[in-house]
Amino acid sequence: MEARANPDRRSLHQRILSDVEGRILSGEWSPGYRIPFEHELTAQYGCSRMTVSKVLNQLARAGLIERRRRSGSFVLRPHSQSAVLEIRDIMVEVQALGLAYRFDIVKRTRRQANRSDLDRLHLDKSVPVLELACRHFGGDQPFCFEERLINLDAVPEADAETFAERAPSPWLVEQVPWSTGEHRIQAIGATAATAAALDIARGTPCLLIERRTWSAEQPITHVRLTYPGEGHELVARFAPSQG
Repeated sequence: MEARANPDRRSLHQRILSDVEGRILSGEWSPGYRIPFEHELTAQYGCSRMTVSKVLNQLARAGLIERRRRSGSFVLRPHSQSAVLEIRDIMVEVQALGLAYRFDIVKRTRRQANRSDLDRLHLDKSVPVLELACRHFGGDQPFCFEERLINLDAVPEADAETFAERAPSPWLVEQVPWSTGEHRIQAIGATAATAAALDIARGTPCLLIERRTWSAEQPITHVRLTYPGEGHELVARFAPSQG
C-alpha cells in the first residue's frame, strides 16, 4: 500500500515561523503579549530547542518580538511610517499596522489668539482660535498625542464642530483644501503632559512632527504630533535636483 504524502512540505523552522508570525500580524497576539517559552514551543512542535531559538531570533531581527533574558519573548508594537512630504491620516497609519483605531478629544478651548498662538500660526493680528488636544490609539495603547490650533477666521465651521465622530485632521482636509504645508521634525524627551497622554515615562525619547498649513496665503492650522520614538519612523521619497 502506497504511503500518503505529507501535504505540508515546509520545514519545521518554516512552519513554526509562519505560525508565530501569523498570530502576531493577525493581532491574535497583540503588542506586549508573552509568547510561549522555548521549551513550550519545543514540546508543541516536537522539535529541538535550537530550531525554536533560531525562529525566535529571526522574529526578533524582523522587529516583531523582543527577547528578554529570564522573562521570555514579547510581541513588539509594530513600527509605523509617516511620509515627510505628505499629510497622513493617523487612522490609516494605525490600521495599516493591523491595529484597531480610536481617538478621544481631551481638550477643546475657544479663545482669542494670544502671542504664542500668533507665532504658531504665523499671524500678525489677533483672531479667534480653537485649541484641541487629541489622543490617538492603536489597539489599547496610545499611539500619538495631537495638539492643534485652528484659525477660526479660516475655518469658521470648526467653532461648532465637536469632533465626536471624526478626528480633527481628516475633518479639516475635507473642509478647507490646503495649498501649502510645512513640516518641522524633532527628537524630544516627553514632557510631563505628553508622558501622561501617551502613558510613558517622563523624558522617554519621542518623535515630534510640527505641521503648519495654509490655504492660499491664509494660515489654517498648526499641529504638534508626538509619537513614542521607538515605534515610529519617517520616510521620504525624493529625486535628484534638476538644477
